Amino acid sequence: NVNFLPQIPSLMAAKIPADFVGNEAQKLISPCSTSSSTDVSLLKKPKRNKYALAISILASMTSILLGYDTGVMSGATLYIKEDLKITDVQIELLVGTINIYSLIGSAVAGRTSDWIGRRNTIIFASAIFFVGALLMGVATNYVYLMAGRFVAGIGVGYALMIAPVYAAEVSPASSRGFLTSFPEVFINAGVLLGYVSNYAFSSLPTNLGWRFMLGVGAVPSIFLAIGVLAMPESPRWLVMQGRLGDAKRVLDKTSDSLQESQLRLSDIIEAAGLPEDCLNEDIVFIPKQTNGSGVWKELLLSPSPVIRHILIAGIGVHFFQQASGIDALVMYSPRIFAKAGMENNSDKLLATIGVGFSKTFFTLVATFFVDRIGRRVLLLTSCGGLIVSLLSLGVGLTIIDRYDDRKAMMWVIVLSIMMSFSCVAFFSIGMGPVAWVYSSEIFPLKLRAQGCSMGVAVNRFTSGVVLMTFISLYNAITIGGAFFLYAGIAIVSWIFFYTMLPETQGKTLEDTEGLFGNYFKWRPRK
Repeated sequence: NVNFLPQIPSLMAAKIPADFVGNEAQKLISPCSTSSSTDVSLLKKPKRNKYALAISILASMTSILLGYDTGVMSGATLYIKEDLKITDVQIELLVGTINIYSLIGSAVAGRTSDWIGRRNTIIFASAIFFVGALLMGVATNYVYLMAGRFVAGIGVGYALMIAPVYAAEVSPASSRGFLTSFPEVFINAGVLLGYVSNYAFSSLPTNLGWRFMLGVGAVPSIFLAIGVLAMPESPRWLVMQGRLGDAKRVLDKTSDSLQESQLRLSDIIEAAGLPEDCLNEDIVFIPKQTNGSGVWKELLLSPSPVIRHILIAGIGVHFFQQASGIDALVMYSPRIFAKAGMENNSDKLLATIGVGFSKTFFTLVATFFVDRIGRRVLLLTSCGGLIVSLLSLGVGLTIIDRYDDRKAMMWVIVLSIMMSFSCVAFFSIGMGPVAWVYSSEIFPLKLRAQGCSMGVAVNRFTSGVVLMTFISLYNAITIGGAFFLYAGIAIVSWIFFYTMLPETQGKTLEDTEGLFGNYFKWRPRK
């Protein structure tokens, strides 16, 4: 045991899970009574890197743009319908098509970020959304309003793809789940701000209120674009450009130790297909074929079993996140509360603030547990709670639909409202943030941008379909029936999460690839 002690610092630099340092390594030296406090302190889990935390927050704040648009549109449609005299079908298109438009942004964001860098792509996304928000704020009719939604949707697609990728690439393994869950935190913060904006401007004349609600969304994008200028570029992108010296400086700042920085750089160089002897070079030449050529072929046309499993997991987690109908609950919450018995618009908007607060609070809770208890536990717990909440909401709304005596059914009304809050709470504690964390960390380096953009595309397309069909769906099968349907999909989601998604907690980005390839037989043998 005494002879083993000098080897401990070198073991810490080896490729071992972050939690091993704080737990198992401590057990290794515990039999040695002569170990000093200095030796033991080396083995403690490092404190969270404040620089990585700060730049991850800045990058993730671009997600406020989508959140604000989602929240504000839920209330603005009450006044847009009255002012522009549009139908429910036009409302569905207005609400849902931004997610379809975002497919364009997410489809090209991967290639754009490989071309101009992750940081510049974030600035570009903010600029596009700024233009879109202004167009919606000054729209004089439905056509102009839809044009603004189109532009804003492209910006949303860019922001949703690039924020988690950047956060994952700058984060050390010990806190990657925490840092890459921030995009979902800020989506929910944006939703809450949108709800507050609805309530704040609801007292204005109808023709001005909804325009202020939408136009104010341009303000955050200005500050975001300025704030991003203080961020460094992603070290993995810098390596892909041959700028190894710049990448090393960023890694030194964002790693828990200089040993970890060296290890991360070595892993990135290996993943990028560069020779190991260039580790100490500042700038190296990158052959054309190592900078994006053949990515789509490897990802879609001829994927290996490992890549195919990763693709199924990355796309599946995004599909099931949205197919459970959470965006319908968030976007159409005023209508749901109306079905539950609320009649006054101000009361409906005030209740939606409760939904936004619930989403934001429980997403924050999830960020502190994602690195401690793992991705799978949060996903399965979240999905299980969502199933029960959706079934209960469906029961409550069905009873309300069948009986006209609202006073006698007050307990059911309260149940329905509470289950609405419960749905968003359970969703936000796992399925919301973990989907973005998981998809951003499982793709190999050269496929990451394109793979994540595909995940975002599926996420937004599924959300768009849900939002563009919700009113028609509940008119056809009742609003309670709609939530029974979403509960059924959530049950399938739980089965998918349980069988197809390996645990990635504590693994480096370069190590996660080794967890895939066996599909539902991925579990290690005991």
